[in-house]
Amino acid sequence: MSLLKRLEANKQVEASPAAKERPKGAAVLRLDIFQALKMRIHKRIVDELGAEESKLLTDKDADRRQLDDIVAKLANALMDEEPVPVPRGERARIITEVVDEVLGYGPIDPLLQDETISEVMVNGPAQVYVERKGKIILTDVRFRDDAHVMHVIEKIVAPLGRRIDEGSPMVDARLPDGSRVNAIIPPLALKGPCLTIRKFAKEPLTVDDLIGFGTLTRDMADLLRACVEGKLNIVVAGGTGSGKTTTLNVLSSFIPDDERIVTVEDAAELQLRQEHVVTLETRPPNIEGKGAITMRDLVRNSLRMRPDRIVVGEVRSGEALDMLQAMNTGHDGSLTTGHANSPRDTLSRLETMVLMAGMDLPVRAIREQIASAVDVIVQQARLRDGSRRITHITEVQGMEGEVITLQDIFVFEQTGKDEAGRITGRLKPTGIRPKFIEKLAANGIQLAPEIFWAK
Repeated sequence: MSLLKRLEANKQVEASPAAKERPKGAAVLRLDIFQALKMRIHKRIVDELGAEESKLLTDKDADRRQLDDIVAKLANALMDEEPVPVPRGERARIITEVVDEVLGYGPIDPLLQDETISEVMVNGPAQVYVERKGKIILTDVRFRDDAHVMHVIEKIVAPLGRRIDEGSPMVDARLPDGSRVNAIIPPLALKGPCLTIRKFAKEPLTVDDLIGFGTLTRDMADLLRACVEGKLNIVVAGGTGSGKTTTLNVLSSFIPDDERIVTVEDAAELQLRQEHVVTLETRPPNIEGKGAITMRDLVRNSLRMRPDRIVVGEVRSGEALDMLQAMNTGHDGSLTTGHANSPRDTLSRLETMVLMAGMDLPVRAIREQIASAVDVIVQQARLRDGSRRITHITEVQGMEGEVITLQDIFVFEQTGKDEAGRITGRLKPTGIRPKFIEKLAANGIQLAPEIFWAK
């Protein structure tokens, strides 16, 4: 049967009362037709693009609208050459999908363009979820098969010099806009290649944005600004997706413009707006298993780069020891993030990560190092309603015997839920005046005492 007749037959099937009894078969038939036509046009576009046009498609600075026009015109011309004409509505849909395939990341390209979506999760070719306003939603987006997902993954990682195959089945990377990408493929992923993309706003969020979202209050923001300007060492802790990187970006924006900043990350995603910033990124091993550059290597190297501030994207293992050493050897004002459920858990995690460095240190020595290095812990959480809040701003006061003493300065007090199911509560000071006020005063920074008054 010709393409046009099959399309018309599908429409009649869908319009008939019996369609409700067999929508799946009709949908599969329709999908097969479109996929075959789309793949054929995609292949011909790649074959027929001229040298100048191909060069333009790979140019990172090229105008996306201009590229859209080039691919759309070529797709239109190729469909005109099809033996059977394609209906206008179907033609527009095919062109859109072909443009996404050639210029973007296939079926998920519209999701990446949607500014209301903060995360895209591909669990194999037949299941794509997104996070919107803190809630995870199943979409109707589908890939053709595992090979189609692999094509998109390779399109992401190849320009970055990363590779993904059976010998190296996991990869962390980033999109040109800074969005974080993680991919894992069979044999490790049993249901097919999986892709997770954490999107970041094109314009970094500001402290005013976070105050508007209810993440923190104006008083908390004033305190954190003073802590950064006063060169206190800060650890931002929280679970996955709690907003640690966003908060670290906001804290980094408080660093004065006349200071030299060195950032160290697994996949560069911090969006610092200061001019004097050096960005370092780890490197995986090559095909021969050599040449890997770890976070520890970069943190140690950063100490030789005359930094005023060292910002470590996230500490996960032995680099915690090097980070603490830096904080304790004159590099005040350093910032980092880590995974932990509470300020006390953050200290336990730091102890564990220091031990992962392979140093046979007594626990008391590690705790003394932590107590001396870290001044403030900012604890962040994603609540059940999807909102993100700073739940604690906690001072590390020092050692008492074998224990590191902590003191909460601000806490989030949950009071219940409203009619829409949103969690209600308030961020309030505990009434305790932190000891580091004296250090801030020595650096010429004064805070209004009423910031700390219990309300």
